[in-house]
Amino acid sequence: MDIDRTPLLTDLYQLNMLAAYLDHGLTDVAVFELFVRKLPERRGFLMAAGLEQALSYLETCAFSEADVAALRRLGSFPDRLLDYLLGLRFTGDVDALPEGTVFFPDEPILRVIAPLPQAQLVETRLINLVHFETVIASKAARQVLAANGKPLIDFGLRRAHGAEAGILAARASYIAGFAGTATLAAGIEFGIPVKGTMAHSFIQVHDDEAAAFENFARSRPRDLVLLIDTYDTERAARRVAELAHRLAGEGIAVSGVRIDSGDLAETALTVRRIFDDAGLPKIAIVASGGLAEDQLLALRDAPIDSFGVGTSLTTSSDAPALDCAYKLQEYAGIARRKRSQGKATWPGRKQVWRTHHRDGEFAGDAVTLEDERHEGEALLRPAMRAGCRVGRPASLEAIRLHAHDQLVRLPASLRRLEPFVYPVEISEGLRNLAAELDRKERASAVPRP
Repeated sequence: MDIDRTPLLTDLYQLNMLAAYLDHGLTDVAVFELFVRKLPERRGFLMAAGLEQALSYLETCAFSEADVAALRRLGSFPDRLLDYLLGLRFTGDVDALPEGTVFFPDEPILRVIAPLPQAQLVETRLINLVHFETVIASKAARQVLAANGKPLIDFGLRRAHGAEAGILAARASYIAGFAGTATLAAGIEFGIPVKGTMAHSFIQVHDDEAAAFENFARSRPRDLVLLIDTYDTERAARRVAELAHRLAGEGIAVSGVRIDSGDLAETALTVRRIFDDAGLPKIAIVASGGLAEDQLLALRDAPIDSFGVGTSLTTSSDAPALDCAYKLQEYAGIARRKRSQGKATWPGRKQVWRTHHRDGEFAGDAVTLEDERHEGEALLRPAMRAGCRVGRPASLEAIRLHAHDQLVRLPASLRRLEPFVYPVEISEGLRNLAAELDRKERASAVPRP
C-alpha cells in the first residue's frame, strides 16, 4: 500500500457517512470550508501552506481494486458503497488562499464544492496536509522574522514526527523564508538548497582534532564548514585558523565553522575575534542547538552569520496544532450553520478581502459572503474546477517570493513578534445570514401543539 497516496488514509466515520448518504440519496452539491477558529498562544498570524499537496491528492484520489478488497475483508461495508468507491473520482471545485499567504482566524484557507460524498470523503486528508504545512510555515515565518535577515537552515528531520513530516517541513519552512534544508530527500524532491556540515562523531573517531579537520577538508572541500565545539571551542578555532592558511595555498577555502553548544553569543564573539586577528574575516559562524524565536531574537546582534534550526521548527514545539476545522457551509443550495457552543460557524460561501495602507502594509481584513462586494483585494482564488487544476502550479520560488512579500507587509508589531490583534471584520451580510439561520433553527425546535 502506498500509504501517503491511498484514499484509505482517512477516518472510519467518513465511509460510515458515505454509506448513509448513498442509502438516503444525499448526493447533492455540498460546500465545505477549511479554516482556523483561533490563534495559538503567542501567535499573531498564520501562513497558509500545503495547497500543492492537497490539490495533488484530489487529482489522484481513487480507490484501487486492492483498496476495495481490503474494505470488503473488514466485512462492515455494504456492496453499494464498495461499488461506488471503485468509480469515485474528485470532480469538484476548489478555491484557496495561495500558499505563502498570511491569514487570520475565521478566514477560509480552502473551500471545496463537490457532490456531498466526494466533499466529505476528502476531509481528513485535506486537513492532514494543509494543517501540517500551515503549522510549520507559520512557525518558520516567525523564526525568519526573529533572525532579522540572517539565513536559517532546517536541521529538523531527525526530530520530525515521521518521514513525510520531515520532508514537508523542509518545504513549508523554505516557503516561509528559510535558506535551505539538511534533509537530502527534500532537496531532491523540491529543489530546495541542501546544506550540511559534520557531526561530533567525525571528530571523535580521530585521535587528533586538527587531523579530523584536515581530513574532512580534503575530502569535502566545497562549502567547507567545520564543527568546532566537540572539546574546547576556542582551541579548535585556533586550529581551524592555522589550517585555513595552509589550505588556502592549495586553493581550499574554509567557508565557516559551526557552534552547537554553550553560550552561543559569547562563544561567537571569541571565535570571531580569533578569525579576525588571524586575517580570516570571511570565515562565517553558524550556530545551532535548541534554537527557537526567543533565542534568535537574543542572538540578533551576535557575530553569527546563520543558524541551524531543528526541533522547534519541525515539531512547532510551542504550538504543534491549530484549532482548525473543515465544516459544511452549504448543501443543496441552502446555507448551513453549526451552532455548537464555542464552535459556531459562519454560514455560506465566503470571500476574504484585505485592505492596505498607502505604504503597502496590511490594514485589515473582512470576511464576507462570496457575492458581497467589498473594498480591497480578494484573497481566495480558483484552484480547481471540475476536478482539474486552474492553470499551472506555482513554482516553489514564486510561492516563496509571495510569502516574503506577505511578511514585509505585516503590521510592524507583528513583524517584531509583539502582541497585536489584527482587525478582521465579519460583514453585515454574513451576520444577518447567521442570525436568519439561527431563527429558523429555533423555530423548528419549538414543539407543535
